[in-house]
Amino acid sequence: MPRSDAQVLVELPAGARHSAVETRDLARSRLDVALPLSQFYISRARATGDLRFLGYAEAILNPWQSRVPLLPEVLVLHATILQSRHAFAPALTELDRALRVQPEDAQAWLTRATVLRVLGRYDEALESCRHLAVSADAAITALCSESLRSLTGHLQSAYATVAALGQQTLPPEARAWRYSELGEMAERLGNDAEAERWLKAGLQLAPEDFYLRAACADLLLRHGRAGETLQLLAGYESVEPMLLRSVIAHKLLRDGSSEQAQARLAAAFELEQLRGDAVHRREQARFFLDVEPQPSAALAAAQENWRVQREPDDILILLRAARAAHQSQAGEPARRFLQQQSLEDARLGAATL
Repeated sequence: MPRSDAQVLVELPAGARHSAVETRDLARSRLDVALPLSQFYISRARATGDLRFLGYAEAILNPWQSRVPLLPEVLVLHATILQSRHAFAPALTELDRALRVQPEDAQAWLTRATVLRVLGRYDEALESCRHLAVSADAAITALCSESLRSLTGHLQSAYATVAALGQQTLPPEARAWRYSELGEMAERLGNDAEAERWLKAGLQLAPEDFYLRAACADLLLRHGRAGETLQLLAGYESVEPMLLRSVIAHKLLRDGSSEQAQARLAAAFELEQLRGDAVHRREQARFFLDVEPQPSAALAAAQENWRVQREPDDILILLRAARAAHQSQAGEPARRFLQQQSLEDARLGAATL
């Protein structure tokens, strides 16, 4: 047992796959060890895009999931793992269980808002954001709410509000989130210079943020800045979504150096298809559009992805694939969703036709 709360039980190096056996044993009997250890693995999954870390986190939580009474912290972390695997319905079930035990759990409400946003259920997500006001920082509540308002016809005002929040009003762990939201909003407004500025500022603050790096790479690729994309992704090609962007950049440069990586991506997507894994369906559709021109396969992947999630990038890939496959009617669900939500996105352009 530690002599005090200040005693370090174990130091976990970045990228570690497993903790010491002694620590894993402690995690089975001590919640104050199990929670931070599982949080560490979840953070590694987010930073690297390596889904194996989610398995390590789940293994740490397993002994605690059946405890009576229910432990809301465990349920919320498990929901986060499920969310990361795109198992959204089970994630919502876990969050609802946690909130029945602890109705003012800010992290549960925030995670619930995030899941509902991915599903395109914006009204319900906004209601979850409003619950945050009881126990969360006011700036976090505002960031949660305004990010949703930006998707429902209030893009310009939401952008101005989030920009005005300022870094000093947010806790450190939320500052990269603000930058990613501002970058995304600016891009949807058609202000790509501002979007790049926000995304790169976010990467300065959180260089391991997987989402920020991928979003910045996508922006550069859209402008044909393949060389800069490769510089941005150097050292991050071990995970399929980053490797995909790297391959697209090489294709733009026509330097003939992507064949091996292209074959690796094709094999990885085929394996996911066999396993019924939907985590990278959007990337698979993009692979068939931008790397191996197979419009029909791209459309099938984009449609399967649409059944799972409905973020702006999911709209974009479905419309692009439908257009490339000369099946305009296949993009109708996305066009209908855009109209229903009054969602604005300057990137869509001709893809909505």
